[in-house]
Formats: sequence, C-alpha cells, structure tokens
Amino acid sequence: MRAVVATEPGGPEVLAIRELPDPVPGEGELVIDMAGTAVNRADTLQRRGHYPPPAGASDVLGLECSGTVSAVGAGVDRYAVGDRVCALLAGGGYAEKVLVPAGQVMPAPDGIDLVTAGGLPEVACTVWSNVFMIAGLRAGETLLVHGGAGGIGTMAIQVAAAVGARVVATAGAAHKLDLCRSLGADVAVNYHEQDFVEEVRRATDGRGADVILDNMGASYLPRNVDALATEGRLVVIGLQGGNKGELNLGMLLRKRGAVIATTLRSRPSEEKAAICAAVVEHVWPLLEDLTVRPVVHTTLPLEQAAEAHRMMEAGDHVGKVLLSA
Repeated sequence: MRAVVATEPGGPEVLAIRELPDPVPGEGELVIDMAGTAVNRADTLQRRGHYPPPAGASDVLGLECSGTVSAVGAGVDRYAVGDRVCALLAGGGYAEKVLVPAGQVMPAPDGIDLVTAGGLPEVACTVWSNVFMIAGLRAGETLLVHGGAGGIGTMAIQVAAAVGARVVATAGAAHKLDLCRSLGADVAVNYHEQDFVEEVRRATDGRGADVILDNMGASYLPRNVDALATEGRLVVIGLQGGNKGELNLGMLLRKRGAVIATTLRSRPSEEKAAICAAVVEHVWPLLEDLTVRPVVHTTLPLEQAAEAHRMMEAGDHVGKVLLSA
C-alpha cells in the first residue's frame, strides 16, 4: 500500500509517499480501505519530531480516516467487509489501508459523503469528550472556544449551540468571525483587536464562561482563568502558546474553578472506544439531521500531503483540510 511518512524531522518537504506492507488484522481489529483522512495540528508536530506516536502505534501520520472495511479479524462482529465507516486513530491515517481496533470504528453518518467523513472522528471525539464528558457543559451555560474557525472550533460551536449553550468564539480574521457566527456563535471575538476576557464578561453580564476549550496553553492561561465563571472549567487541549504558564491559584480558589489538561491520542483503546460510542449516540444524529455540518476548507489527494501541511501551518484555512486516497 502507499502511505505518507516523514523521512526525517523537518518541514512539509520531508513528507514522502512510500510503499509499505498491507496491514493484516489481528483479534479485535479491522482494516479500512481509506477514502478520506484529515490534517490535524498533531500531524504537523509529529512531522517536526515533537509529537511521536504512542508505543505500538503506526509511525505513518494521520489520526482519523474514513473508508470501506476490507478485512476483519477474529472477534469482530459489529462490522463486515463493505461497511462504510470512519475511525479514530493513534496513527496510520495517511495510507491506502488502515489497521484499527474495532472499538474505535464508527459507522459513517448517513448523508455525509465518505471522504468528508474522514475529517469527523478527531474533532467530534475531541469536542464531545472534553466539552461534555469531562467539562459537563449544559444547556444555559456559556462555552468560550478559542480558534473557533478551525476544525475543532467549528464542531464545538455547533454542538454546544445545539444543546442550548451560549457560545463565545475567538478568531483572528473577519471572514473567520463571520463563519463562527453562521455556525451558531452568539459572540465572535477578534483576538487581535479585542480582549476576550472583557467580551466574555459583557456577554454574560459579568458572570464569565462556564467552560473554556483552549488550544493555546501557557500564553492564555492567566486570562482564561480570569474569564472563568464561578465553578467554571478550563479544558486545555493544545499548547500552541507554550507549555509553561503562571497559574493564579488564589483566583482559581475564589472561583472554585478547575483547570483540566487532556489528550486524546495516548488514551487506552478502551477509553477511546467509550468516547466513540458516545459520539455515535450524541453527535451523529446532529449530523444526520443537518443540525451540525462538517466544515471543509479543501480536499487534496494523498500525494499532496506536503501542500496540505503548508496550508495548515499558514493558518488561513477554516474547518478541515482533507486528504483523499
């Protein structure tokens, strides 16, 4: 099979197509003939040598995929050859064939074309596990999501709005702010020109955000805590602004707040399976009835993975950048 690998740590130019052995499913595993996959920030970090795959995972890039089941291992009874599926991966998505534990496989949502479905697992699982399973966002509460026009942000805005939460989203350009509003954000904040702490307070009559989904880390930590409501929950899922910050414990105590840092990729397969099951139960119906829609910037062939990485790192895209087999 053809697969995209990083030949050495470096820029997008180190990505190359290689011929690798076709995977063979073991017990509890299946193989997907890939139709679509997506570029995630973690892929660019792995390419640069900063985010190695977990032990035992494929060193082929790609944290999600969609396609058709082509082989099933012993003990797999939920899926059969020919089923249309998508999957959450620890690695291996940038390949014509993908080996994955059956628990991390989900039926492709009805009404979503198969290539587009390749960009759903990572964002849907990230949003549902962090915003709802961990932070417990409820109807009537306020969610602040940073990077609202990105893949995770566009999914978070829509799902939070669908359950009846107020949404404040940050972005850095007018067209991105317009997109956030069109997806259901009540307030869109230009982080180049506005103070998101003040805008959150204004939108909530001074109360603050009940849940903050943050991809920045250290550089936003003090202001995120400042923006929290009493008993608010800050969930850090990225470190684009650094990994060491100063935490005002006094303010956090006064607010009875929580700071939670999580990753998805390194979780045990059993935990990922539980998240995938919850996503199928709660998020897939929203996609199937068009309450939530995938936001795709562009789709490129697998051979143009380097160009897709350049696009991701330039930061001008909205939603997902997909790769097709």
